[in-house]
Amino acid sequence: MAIKNALLVDDSKVARFALSKLLESRDMEVNMAGSAEEALDFLNSQGRPDVIFMDHLMPGMNGVEATKAIKGNPETAGIPIIMCTSKKSSSFMEEARNFGVYNILTKPPQTEGLKEVLDQLASDVTGGNLPEPPLQSEPAAAEEDELLNVPADASVELSPKTGDSASRSNPQANVVPLTSELIEQIARSAVKTHINNRLHELLSSLFDEQFDHLKRALDESRSKQDAVIEERLNAVTEMVDERTKNLRDEVAAEVNLNLGSELAVLKKELKKNSGFTSEHMAELKDHITSVQTIDTEFWQTLQSEAIQQAHEISRETAEDIAQRTIDLFVAQQRSASSRVYTIGLAISLGIFSVGIAWLSRLSRVLILCQSAGVSTSSWIPGISTRVARTSASSRPAPLSPSRSNTSGQSHLGK
Repeated sequence: MAIKNALLVDDSKVARFALSKLLESRDMEVNMAGSAEEALDFLNSQGRPDVIFMDHLMPGMNGVEATKAIKGNPETAGIPIIMCTSKKSSSFMEEARNFGVYNILTKPPQTEGLKEVLDQLASDVTGGNLPEPPLQSEPAAAEEDELLNVPADASVELSPKTGDSASRSNPQANVVPLTSELIEQIARSAVKTHINNRLHELLSSLFDEQFDHLKRALDESRSKQDAVIEERLNAVTEMVDERTKNLRDEVAAEVNLNLGSELAVLKKELKKNSGFTSEHMAELKDHITSVQTIDTEFWQTLQSEAIQQAHEISRETAEDIAQRTIDLFVAQQRSASSRVYTIGLAISLGIFSVGIAWLSRLSRVLILCQSAGVSTSSWIPGISTRVARTSASSRPAPLSPSRSNTSGQSHLGK
């Protein structure tokens, strides 16, 4: 399992900056805290990092106390802690591991040492070989004193325990007499711890001030360098533009000079080799005039012929239209005469049918009269004469085709 993110706890900005750069060079995400209290708040609110880099000596809660608090919380007890300190003794490393510290990273951190520690951590995490969190119910007083920078000669040898009953019967058995030598040792240890903490605070403050000063100086120097570079770049650009313009003007002037001299030489050669005189110019003008005259006459002839052809075409078209109009009118007259003839024929057929019906009825009457013995010889000739007159007067006169054509032509003539 690769180590991807880390929590860096140190009260020194310089130390945080230096170690964060080394971690970021390994493509790790780094979160930073300026105190142990801030680190605990981060763990309670932000989540779990893969590893914690804890400074040993810090104002307020130091690294040992912060480690004990982290390992005492079941939610954060499994996070490996690497303590950053200047102590390199094997005894201190063993005692720190008893408090739950995974490994020691000496200050100032080096690339090789950091790589070795992180590779070992990744291997142990992958193999599941991380040490179990220590039991907080059994702290070792000597280890805590060592981690808190209490010298070994300040520890007090207590009388051995003889049993719970003896301790209860004699409560003064575990009481150590407060001697001047013990007070002096405790005072020296407290003063040493206070001096170390104060010195650490002063050095951290000094480093922070120097770091801020160097950062401001670097920023100012970078801004000045950028301004100088920009100014020089602008100067170089202007110089290049000016040189380019001058070069362009020089090249244009030289080209114009060369062209002028070449044109002059060419004119001289043309004058020497050319046989074109004013007489030739006059002949050319006469030739152009004659060509223009011929062209004008040609276009006039072509225009008159086109007009004549247009007249002929229009006349033929008019005659064709008139003939078609006459034919259409004759056809219409013929159709009208045919309709009149048809109507007369229908009327004649109707009258003829009526006469036939009347004659059939008359024949029936005659038959009935003959069967009854009535004489019909006196009134039959009168009836026959009346029927013949009626048929002759109701028959229409036939229309001849020649008469229809004559009437149509007379109408067209009008």
